[in-house]
Order: sequence, then structure tokens, then C-alpha cells
Amino acid sequence: MSDTIDYGNLMHDAMRDLIRRVLEGVATNGLPGEHHFFINFDTHHSGVELADWMRDRFPDDMTIVLQHWFENLSVDENGFGVTLNFGDAPETLYVPYDAINTFVDPSVEFGLRFEMEDAHHPDLHLAGDDADVPEEAGPVEDPEHKKPKSDKGSDDDKADEDSHKDAEIVSLDSFRK
Repeated sequence: MSDTIDYGNLMHDAMRDLIRRVLEGVATNGLPGEHHFFINFDTHHSGVELADWMRDRFPDDMTIVLQHWFENLSVDENGFGVTLNFGDAPETLYVPYDAINTFVDPSVEFGLRFEMEDAHHPDLHLAGDDADVPEEAGPVEDPEHKKPKSDKGSDDDKADEDSHKDAEIVSLDSFRK
């Protein structure tokens, strides 16, 4: 058992489950309203099944669109299969959820991005990182509670204060049409 909770992987699992549930609904009932999906995935992932010419054309990643024409959408616990039209040639592909980089529904401004482990900010310590977190060389200044500087009225100080804004809470309802 680990000494830490792996929140990153737990969150990714929950996001993949959300995608699975959305696609199950679409497989059963079709796309409601104006919904449509852009799904970008890693073509090198071991579980991805696609035609050789597609893997040659998209050697790293590929974005598919589920909108007007798609058939045979099948969803299982590990991924989804679908037949899409590529230049009047239907092609069937299978995409494991683990291969998905982004899932976007632009009709409601919803999107998920799966970050790779090494893609985090260098100063951010993630649970499970093996490297020790370095100690700061000196005290870290809290931007919320800055001490006033000695030369009052500096234009730079005024610009810094103007550029700082408090966090804004936004309701998800504001993005719904």
C-alpha cells in the first residue's frame, strides 16, 4: 500500500468513466440537440485499432469527430468502437479510454484534457513523485499579503496591483444554452 493518495489517477479514472457514460448514452439514444464531440487520441497506444493507412497518416495522434455521420458506436469498459467516413470510405476504429488525450463537446463548451505525468509545472510536487521537494532558498512572499514597498507611488507597484484580481466563482449554469 502507498503512503499517498494518487489523486491524479483517481481524477483521470473518473473523467474516463464520464466519457464512457456519455458515449453509452449516445450509443443508445443518439446525439441530443447540437451536441458533438472532438476526441483526440494517441495512435501509438497499444489498444488502438485503426487501418494502417490511418496510422501512417496520423503517426502520433488523431482527432475524430462524432457529429453528423457515424455508425456502429459500441462502448465497453475499456474503450469504444465506431465506424466513421473518411473520404467516402467507411473505416472502423477502436479507441481505449486510456489513449484519449482530449474529449471536447464544443456545443456546451465542455472539455477534458488528460495531462501526462511529466507535463506538470516543475515547482509542483505531485503525490508519488520520487524526487525530494527542494527547500526554498528564502521566505516565499504571499502575493495576497504583499508588504508595502518603501518607494510609495511607483508606477510598477500600481501596475502590479491593477493586474492582480481576486478569483471569480463562475456557475456552470452560465455555460448552458
